[in-house]
Amino acid sequence: MTTPPDGLPRYRVLTGPDDAAFCQRVSEAIALGYELHKGPAITFNGENVIVAQALIWPTRP
Repeated sequence: MTTPPDGLPRYRVLTGPDDAAFCQRVSEAIALGYELHKGPAITFNGENVIVAQALIWPTRP
């Protein structure tokens, strides 16, 4: 597949609290065919650890 399914963008950034639900969202994107783009960004908002993970749709020749 050369384009992401369901009209999804080629580049995505998922964000949210560092919990199982966030990990599940990233895992689902990988299962669709996305690849991680570098490492995650992590911050603390005074209450929770918040993470962001960029994902890209691979370009294959």
